[in-house]
Amino acid sequence: MLRLSLIRRAAALGLALCAAWSAAAGASPKQLRVIVPFPPSGNLDTIARLVAEGLQPAFGVVIVENRPGANGNIGADQAFKSPPDGSTLMFAPYGPIAVNQHLYPRLSYDPAQWVPVAMLGTVPNVLAIHPSLPVQDLAGFIAYLRANPGKVAFASQGAGSSSHLAAELFMQLTGTSMLHIPYKGTGPALVDLLGGQVTVFFDTLSSSGKYHKSGKLRILAVADDKRSPVLPEVPTFAEAGPPSMSQMMANAWYAVVAPPNTPREVVEKYERAINEVLSSPAIQKKFEEMGIAPLVATSAEAGRFMRQEAEKWGRVIRASKITLD
Repeated sequence: MLRLSLIRRAAALGLALCAAWSAAAGASPKQLRVIVPFPPSGNLDTIARLVAEGLQPAFGVVIVENRPGANGNIGADQAFKSPPDGSTLMFAPYGPIAVNQHLYPRLSYDPAQWVPVAMLGTVPNVLAIHPSLPVQDLAGFIAYLRANPGKVAFASQGAGSSSHLAAELFMQLTGTSMLHIPYKGTGPALVDLLGGQVTVFFDTLSSSGKYHKSGKLRILAVADDKRSPVLPEVPTFAEAGPPSMSQMMANAWYAVVAPPNTPREVVEKYERAINEVLSSPAIQKKFEEMGIAPLVATSAEAGRFMRQEAEKWGRVIRASKITLD
């Protein structure tokens, strides 16, 4: 896991960021376009708009453009082909940055050429089950799957989504099998999980946590290296399962990348500015309310993390023989 620590908050955020711009670019701020390759109102869109607002003191007009479609590929194509002059950034989850190249036979952009800028945040996936499933803990769940191979249906946000890949990783690590039922997003999947039409969902903590607290769902484990402060009673996979579960790390994450060939000085300028915004108490509080941990990282750290994630999920996808058109 990427281990990142929050940098100290700025005493005067707006002045500090404007000074950083002037020193790095030697010019007045210009309009910044932030491409979000997914629809409005989701976690990513909310994060992008919060951070964009924080960047405005330094960069003037910051416009967030939603360009959804094809698992993030449509917006990614537009960001990738934008001029590398610092006028465009992409705020995205792991799909168009680290995963889609393993899912699709052809892409109109080359994810290996993204220029990493910064991380934004992460939220752990959790194993959520319907209470009708006759298990009480992770060990019992694994035993039940082994006794009923292919008979338990798990929901996902769609083929190739984080919930789908987390389930595939889990099945590979435990030698179990389940029936995949893909949905068009978290909302429909949760509706059927709450209704018992499906009984398993590797969802994010931010969306399933409240149903666990109300007793409508049961969260058996957190796919992280530590327990969540939101649900401290729920163990990690490593704590609750066999030794293989130490590899069950499956977090949804959000990051910032720039078009290929974006100059280093431009990247460093945005890296500093974004990290300043993420370090502000107001942003941290809003992220916490969403169940998301802000991640402050250098562009080099972000790049290493993205490469590690691409390698990990590439192995999972190849082993599972997942392909998308």
